[in-house]
Amino acid sequence: MKSDYLKRCISTYSIVGCDPDREEVGIAVQSKFPAVGSAVPWAKGGIGAVATQAWANLSYGNTGLELLQQGLHPEEVIKKMTDADEGKDVRQVGVVDVKGRSATFTGKDCTDWAGGIAEKNFAAQGNILTGANVVEAMAKTFVDTKGDLATKLMESLTAGQNAGGDSRGMQSAAIYIVKVGAGYGGFSDRLVDLRTDDHKNPIAELSRLLDMSRFYFGKTKEGNISKIEGDVKSYLLSVLTKSGHYSGDTNSDWNQEMHDAFNLYSLTENFDERLAPFGMIDNEVLEFMKNNC
Repeated sequence: MKSDYLKRCISTYSIVGCDPDREEVGIAVQSKFPAVGSAVPWAKGGIGAVATQAWANLSYGNTGLELLQQGLHPEEVIKKMTDADEGKDVRQVGVVDVKGRSATFTGKDCTDWAGGIAEKNFAAQGNILTGANVVEAMAKTFVDTKGDLATKLMESLTAGQNAGGDSRGMQSAAIYIVKVGAGYGGFSDRLVDLRTDDHKNPIAELSRLLDMSRFYFGKTKEGNISKIEGDVKSYLLSVLTKSGHYSGDTNSDWNQEMHDAFNLYSLTENFDERLAPFGMIDNEVLEFMKNNC
């Protein structure tokens, strides 16, 4: 049984977390296992998050979320799932709800080092790790890190790796965060949904993807816009002319033709969430253009 388990198990470390003030819940995970994001993380906006791993029972994902939606405490959720599972001794699971209540479970036959820590707003767990210090580092980092949930989860994942991580090495990573109505256009709860399925340094790559996601899917910060005039206007018109989006007069003040050309360019470059009022530009868009155009 154990040798079979070692071949199949999702040896990994993960952290499920909650930001009750923002009503965000999510998971970050890294593993010497390809496409770990396709198996471990499960979450539902306004409800909670579940990480199922080791010799993972993927039914824990939907079942756990359904039980959370019924109002059960994460400890009760895990008990119900494991009591009904003949293979519970080789399962590992972490659960957090949108209120910040949490629980973690490690079956007695999970391969060392295996274990977890559950405290307010998070549960960190892992198996086949270099030692207990991996989950301890994740837990401490989650508590100590300032910022949004994505920042806390990514910093915790990095801390786990720096403490030794998965004893077999690195291969894939994922971060999944949900909030009701926070997805693209407000039509889903997927605030962050990113995966690195096969990479030599999956956490660093995941961090890069998160920065990209924040830029493309984040909205303009209040007051972080500039008037299109002077050098800014000249630069934008040079880019628009070079890209073929504008061919008119470049000496006049910013006008509707220029505005329409810039909006078309912005949509082409996927700046959808950062379209500014007439005569204005998001400063992050301007910085991005200067660094990449």
